[in-house]
Amino acid sequence: MKIVIFGLTVSSSWGNGHATLWRGLIRALARRGHRIVFFEKDVPYYASNRDQLEIPGGELILYQDWSAIRHRAEAELADADLAMATSYCPDGVAASELLLESPRATRVFYDLDTPVTFSRLEAREPISYIGPRGLSDFDLVLSYTGGRALGRLQSDLGARRVAALYGHVDPDVHRSVPSLSHYVCDLSYLGTYATDRQEALQRLFIDPAGLRPERRFLIGGAQYPDDFPWRPNIHFVRHLPPPEHPAFFSSSRLTLNITRRAMADMGWCPSGRLFEAAACGTPILSDDWEGLSSFFEPGREILIARSTDDAVGALDLTDVELKRIAAASRERVLAEHTSDHRARELEILLASSNSLPTGGSAAMMEA
Repeated sequence: MKIVIFGLTVSSSWGNGHATLWRGLIRALARRGHRIVFFEKDVPYYASNRDQLEIPGGELILYQDWSAIRHRAEAELADADLAMATSYCPDGVAASELLLESPRATRVFYDLDTPVTFSRLEAREPISYIGPRGLSDFDLVLSYTGGRALGRLQSDLGARRVAALYGHVDPDVHRSVPSLSHYVCDLSYLGTYATDRQEALQRLFIDPAGLRPERRFLIGGAQYPDDFPWRPNIHFVRHLPPPEHPAFFSSSRLTLNITRRAMADMGWCPSGRLFEAAACGTPILSDDWEGLSSFFEPGREILIARSTDDAVGALDLTDVELKRIAAASRERVLAEHTSDHRARELEILLASSNSLPTGGSAAMMEA
């Protein structure tokens, strides 16, 4: 199967979660015999932080201007089996208009930022990657977020068939490795700075650091402001490229996951970081949101923190208790949440989409 994708980025993991997800899924699809052509706009902030120039089993096409690449895109779509546009694609509307004219491909939209899409819709703000007809012309609409988001994609944006395609991890990339001294810590947090995560970061990371000054805390990420409330025992590593993630997690006694507010409010939104950390054998402390228990069993496979006391309590667990939780979460991820699992799910969804009559989306939603 030839798959043509118009996306945000696969070449740079700087300040976004799309790249790592695409890399894992593309590798899995390539292993299953599919060929991928990925169109990415060559913007300066990704170009200066590029950490991948090729994709396995396919081709990465970097372009400066849509008008200059349009004919190439049309040629690639001519024999495509699957044509996909995604959220935050800089030329998403133009790419969608072109792929919807594709003569033979199954036409798919993949929203990797569904809560953000709806928050903009509610605020009547422009959505640069969805055209005036919404999602009604696509054969299938995929969402990184499940739960009630699937129904809203139909009711609010006109999607005919919808299904969740959640985050995942490539265990060949994210696995336990020897710890590195500059990453060794009692509690780590890996994430780009976001104002809507700051309150939770204060409560679950910064305040616990103040209460446990003898412990070492470590943040890895980008875009942290000069006025960030650092503590003496909080250390910082600016932007970690994906190859460093396994060492970062493997060097953490415990790692923290915090979900963007719009995603947490909607629920059913597992971050790829959850699966990455679990695959590396690192115990996870996470904020809570609806649907989390469908991915990890709280108390056995993951620790939940709602308050500073919860976070401190997790820090004070014994190594034996933390290793037990880490082993259980790793087993769960390898059994259900790898990139290979998602590649197979995508194949099944495409087969279902091609065989169902219009209006058959309820079965996919239930799946």
